[in-house]
Amino acid sequence: MKKSIIMISLLCALSACSSSDDDEKDMQLPVITDQGITANPIDCQVYQRGETMPFHYVFTDDTELGNFNIEIHNNFDHHTHSTSSTECALADKKAPVNPWIYNHDFTIPAGQRSYDARIDIPIPADIDPGDYHFMVRLTDKAGWQQLKAVAIKIAD
Repeated sequence: MKKSIIMISLLCALSACSSSDDDEKDMQLPVITDQGITANPIDCQVYQRGETMPFHYVFTDDTELGNFNIEIHNNFDHHTHSTSSTECALADKKAPVNPWIYNHDFTIPAGQRSYDARIDIPIPADIDPGDYHFMVRLTDKAGWQQLKAVAIKIAD
C-alpha cells in the first residue's frame, strides 16, 4: 500500500511539471525595427571622435523580450556581417593601432513585448578613425536572438 501511494504521488508530481501545450512555447524571433522612429545608427553614418553616438531602435517580441547587447568593432580588414544590402564606401585596409572596442549588455524590464531602446554612447577621442561595425543582438526571454549589423565611420 505504501509503495502505491508513493508511486501515485511521484506520478502526480511529474505530470504537474510537464507541459504538452505547444501553444505556450515561444518559437518566434524578436524584431529590431525602425518603424515609427528615426533610427540611429544607420548604414554609412559618420561620427566624430570625442562625440556621443545616440542609439535608437524599437525591439518587439510576440511573447517577452529579454536583453540586448551592443558591440562596436573595427572593420579595417573589410569583413562583413551581411545583415544589410547597403554598401558603404570603405577606406583602404589598414592595421589597427588603437581601435574602438565597445561591448555592453543591457537588460530590458521584465514582461515587455515592446521596448523603445535609447542609449547615448560616448565615442573615445583617441581611437583610430575609420570603418567600424555597429552590431545589436536582441534576445527574447526564450533565448531566440536577432542580429542587426550597421556599417559606420568614425572620422578625425
